[in-house]
Amino acid sequence: MQESENISKELQDLTCLYEITKSLASAVNLSDCLEQIMQTLADLKSMENGTITILKPFTGKLEIEVAHGLSPENIKRGKYMLGEGITGRVVASGEPIIVPSIADEPLFLNKTGARGSTSFQNKSFLCVPIRDEHQVIGSLSVDRVYKNGLSQANEDLRFLTVLSGLIAQTTRRIQIVNREQEGLRLENLKLKRELSEKNQINDIIGNSSRMQDVFEMVHRVVDSNATVLLRGESGTGKTLVAKSLHYNSHRKNKPFLVVNCSALPETLLESELFGHEKGAFTGATERRVGRFEQAEGGTLFLDEIGEISPSVQIKLLHVVQERNFQRLGSTLTIQCNVRLVAATNKDLERAVKEGIFREDLYYRLNVFPVYMPPLRERRTDILLLAEYFLDKYARENKKTITRISTQAIDMLIQYHWPGNVRELQNCMERAVLICDDESIKGIHLPPTLQVSDASKSTNLPSLAGSVENFEKELIIESLKHHNGNQTKTAESLNTSLRIINYKIHQYNIDPKKYKISKK
Repeated sequence: MQESENISKELQDLTCLYEITKSLASAVNLSDCLEQIMQTLADLKSMENGTITILKPFTGKLEIEVAHGLSPENIKRGKYMLGEGITGRVVASGEPIIVPSIADEPLFLNKTGARGSTSFQNKSFLCVPIRDEHQVIGSLSVDRVYKNGLSQANEDLRFLTVLSGLIAQTTRRIQIVNREQEGLRLENLKLKRELSEKNQINDIIGNSSRMQDVFEMVHRVVDSNATVLLRGESGTGKTLVAKSLHYNSHRKNKPFLVVNCSALPETLLESELFGHEKGAFTGATERRVGRFEQAEGGTLFLDEIGEISPSVQIKLLHVVQERNFQRLGSTLTIQCNVRLVAATNKDLERAVKEGIFREDLYYRLNVFPVYMPPLRERRTDILLLAEYFLDKYARENKKTITRISTQAIDMLIQYHWPGNVRELQNCMERAVLICDDESIKGIHLPPTLQVSDASKSTNLPSLAGSVENFEKELIIESLKHHNGNQTKTAESLNTSLRIINYKIHQYNIDPKKYKISKK
């Protein structure tokens, strides 16, 4: 009978050790792995309140890293100095200790408060050191009830000692892997930074493939004298690209002038571009130097080129072809050395077919077209731009706003941005102005984005829906902060692990999404 019981216990130990070594072998996140070990000890070895403490080098205190069966409040209280209580003595001496009866041991401090006066009865306490080579770095402890005396206690102590060695080895392995990953991450960031510095142009923000194509095109034409035609929707950043073409070229020390062709009527636009002599038309009381003259040696940016009238198109064609012009009311021909950059959000090909835009001017302007993608086609840049504008406007308004919440990020990413980067810029400026917190939340974004997000919500009443969204956002943010660790999430939110697990299931949150090494 005794032999049969011994065989059964050995099988139980082997099964338990097998399950634990499986967890350790595949572990990439130490906290999650240790939590699983504690659960296995509870399920297969009837060991309660499994706890791992780690010696913190900066404070010199032992603090609970992982605990099974303890609430976040209990864990917070579980701090020991070296030599204090049973746990402190084990770490200080490096020797395991068995407490046959917790209720009768004065050195057992019960700092966590997890064991009430009645729960002490008939419970033993086993604690073994965790060694990293020749250094004790923490302890592993459990409670257990021995109904048939303490004959199995020494065997359990040996089992826990073996387990503590495996934990130390796994900890070392994960630390080495994390250091290597951190090294690779830093090297990757360095390479990305070097690539970004090489390809990035002035204040244009974007790492998407579409924007990399734009940067490549700009680099190819930046030192050329060829006319560049910037195509794309309003608000996509055509003016920024025009500035980049100038300030990254050999003309950067010469003038850069901008003319919005849609903002001026025909007669004023012609005078603005080419200048006029005194008396050239009613109201011309003095000579005016036009923008082509003012931009000599530099760059002239003609925005909304598709809006110019047919008569101005003819004169502009002459300048582009012959590189000279005459002021209004003058017969003097003026030579010009100006780099011409034009931009439009119109379909010029269609305008040519309809006879609105001259075909010969179109071909003269369309020497080197650059297409600016709308923001909805470069969604990977949305968060990058949003963070840039957040930092800019937070500094301008002297506010301490450091981040954008997950809910707000989702709303920003899902929105279709008809106004492109300009709309995003205005959106972030507004959010900064009305935000009194350290992070931008969904409620700080404009109503247009709120409607987009609300359309995907459930049919809960508005108050319940708001509470649910806020609660879900809090949990996700805490999971992110704690690398997906649910125990630490519960602790930081001052609630129990059971409630956090329930809420995670209720809101269909996947903690595995956040189990990534912190960057």
